[in-house]
Amino acid sequence: MTTGALQRRNTQAIFLCLVATVLLTGADLWTKHWAQSELSRERSIPAHAVCEPDPQGYYSMQRMRQGSTVLVDGYLELRYAENCGAAFGMLNESPKWMRIAVFMSAGAIAVGALFFMFISGTGGSLFAWSVPLIVSGAIGNMIDRVRLGYVVDFVRFHLQEGWEWPTFNFADSTITVGVALLLIDGLLNRGDATSKTKTGATSQAADASAR
Repeated sequence: MTTGALQRRNTQAIFLCLVATVLLTGADLWTKHWAQSELSRERSIPAHAVCEPDPQGYYSMQRMRQGSTVLVDGYLELRYAENCGAAFGMLNESPKWMRIAVFMSAGAIAVGALFFMFISGTGGSLFAWSVPLIVSGAIGNMIDRVRLGYVVDFVRFHLQEGWEWPTFNFADSTITVGVALLLIDGLLNRGDATSKTKTGATSQAADASAR
């Protein structure tokens, strides 16, 4: 990262970022639609209110689970689920008003901040790649919350009939990869900045001793 003012990214880079965001968001919404169509069906008896517990304290899905698609026997399969919480089920049982306030505001802030940082020229190439990955995932999950009141998940990773990772979706995957790239980019740029600072100090010392 340069020590001077950030250089605004050019129009082509901004356009490609927007196109990638749209394509990834479309892919996320399509996979969720596929999961609803192929891995679930409408309930014969209406479910309780969306993401609200019934009198016994149980949360019922709005659609019935219908079969599964095994990808790796005993480890990985596609199975319908509904997530009222954040990625991987976090805050799943929090009050509805809290979920809406936290998820929608956090999503909007993240989208706006990342786009602003991208246009301003923050970070390196890995940061540039991370933006559409994170933003598309955030937008895809926000669309689900507005449209359905919950997020459709369908990727289930487990170890036989024992340990199981919370069911997730395409958006959760892109967000995870994007955050990893963002962190790596930050570490690399910090290392470059430290190296440049040391090199500059060494050059100045050598120049001073030569005088």
